[in-house]
Amino acid sequence: MSYIEENFAKKLIKYNFPDFKREFRFHPSRKWRFDFAWPEYKLATEVEGGIWLKGKRQSRHTNPKGFTADIVKYSEAMCLGWTVLRVTPDQVKSNQAFDWLYRLMELKENE
Repeated sequence: MSYIEENFAKKLIKYNFPDFKREFRFHPSRKWRFDFAWPEYKLATEVEGGIWLKGKRQSRHTNPKGFTADIVKYSEAMCLGWTVLRVTPDQVKSNQAFDWLYRLMELKENE
């Protein structure tokens, strides 16, 4: 786990979010995993690290091959009924990620 994922996990506990699964394998045949998941809600969060390195985009998530692979993963997740919240380290630090997550959980509870 990266530092930002550890920070995210600690804040989930601090803010009394429901129990979560880390590195949750969601697909029946692929080895894809979500960083954080709430299977009972079919809700997941992906903490997208490494967006900027030395002022340049140099992440697996932002190169064409990695970006395309992520599109396939998230699209397959949606086809299985999952909602995936993708957040940046800055959104974890500012707590914006937790506001979105809280609102998504409310929506899921009211479905």
